[in-house]
Amino acid sequence: MRFKLSRSAKCLIQAAAFASLLAGSHALAQDDKKTDDDKPADPDTGESTVEEKTLGLLPNPFEKHGVKFAVTYIGETLGNVTGGLKQGAIYEGRLNLAVDVDLQKLAGIDKLTFHANMFQIHGEGLSRNYLGNFLVVSGIEALPSTRLYEAYFEKQWGDKKVSLKFGQLAADSEFFNTKYTDVFTNASMGWPAITSLDLPSGGPSPPLAAMGTRLLVNVTDHLSVLGGVFDGNQAGPGPDDPQQRDRYGVNFRVNDPPLLLGQIQYAWNNKKGDPNLTGQIKLGGWRHFGSFSDLQLANNGVSLAAAASSGTPLMLAGDIGGWAVFEQQLYRVPKSDDRGIGVFARVSGAPADRNLIDLYADAGFEFIGLSDKRPDDKFGIAAGYAHVSRRAQALDADYRVMIGPSWPARTFEGLLTAVYQYQLRDGWTLQPNFQYIIHPGGGATDPLGPMPGKALKNAAVLGLRTTLKF
Repeated sequence: MRFKLSRSAKCLIQAAAFASLLAGSHALAQDDKKTDDDKPADPDTGESTVEEKTLGLLPNPFEKHGVKFAVTYIGETLGNVTGGLKQGAIYEGRLNLAVDVDLQKLAGIDKLTFHANMFQIHGEGLSRNYLGNFLVVSGIEALPSTRLYEAYFEKQWGDKKVSLKFGQLAADSEFFNTKYTDVFTNASMGWPAITSLDLPSGGPSPPLAAMGTRLLVNVTDHLSVLGGVFDGNQAGPGPDDPQQRDRYGVNFRVNDPPLLLGQIQYAWNNKKGDPNLTGQIKLGGWRHFGSFSDLQLANNGVSLAAAASSGTPLMLAGDIGGWAVFEQQLYRVPKSDDRGIGVFARVSGAPADRNLIDLYADAGFEFIGLSDKRPDDKFGIAAGYAHVSRRAQALDADYRVMIGPSWPARTFEGLLTAVYQYQLRDGWTLQPNFQYIIHPGGGATDPLGPMPGKALKNAAVLGLRTTLKF
């Protein structure tokens, strides 16, 4: 590995310098927000690893010195009774071991913290082995492995006015996210399919974080600006699965073309105790500086489906995409902040010539603790849509001309899902869930993949997840 300053590293230095300039600015308190988005998020549940409800079984003898351990286990069974590649059922699980260190308590270093966690992943994935779909049915689905996930420092200035993270980071907990998707088990309800499919190695999201830095500036109590610079291919280049190229999460790559993420977010009625209904809007996007394959044309100018094709795609420079997120509380349980009914909607687009998904959208409702007897139970209903890009559809049309009119054409993939989260006690939940996948893989498998052009029928998926926070 070479350690010369790449574009990624230069961007990291510039971001750190900018944060230092802002360090002396007037502080605005952030602790009285209804929801604190600044604490490390458990990738399994979205809850803070610092202030979470647990079973109380894990001893934390060093917590008064600033060192806190967290352990979460998710186990789930999923099965598709119809559709997909074939019918079947699986069990999969993920053990998440995390540590949070307050270096101000431990070593007297002002407002500096450290967070790290690792996964032990086991079982087989339903989407990978039985469905062949885009909107992966489980957020914990991954190849079996034990791997480091995140490991980063965070420095804050001015009572959370400015926050800088640097190290191995994930983006899905802060960018392109909404709090009203935390009950859903489908992976795309977290890090959407447009970014997981279009970005190299799936972008910085589970199970592969990336080296980078993230800068957050709380301009006011309501307005925030978020920016990140990440290594653009955390697993490195190669034809095989990215999870095999970075099996243990310790590649620590910094010299790949960088990925830039940016987001502006504005929230209203977001103070604790505010009787009004809270909401938020986020506008953001990405810019990747690497090379991307044309989805229809070979480098000799003819269709990849043609007999005269070189078999090597035409390479295109760079990639961009944008998104918008809206969330709004529709009803609030009296004398509470987050209990009630919330609605969310997200939409995103990217160029069609180099991206498999050029349009993505999802929306849904989350019902949180409506009953005083069940204040921590949640129920969610959502729908998702991933449009197969017109350039990919053009390749399918070429195959129809050259092979025959029966060749299946990809169009879009849709998702309908409902989930109930039942809290047995603090730190232990059960989540029965139902997912209906419309046109898995857009309706067919990739014509250049291992099962070229196989038509796929709609799939009905039933699942049960349990989460234990020790």
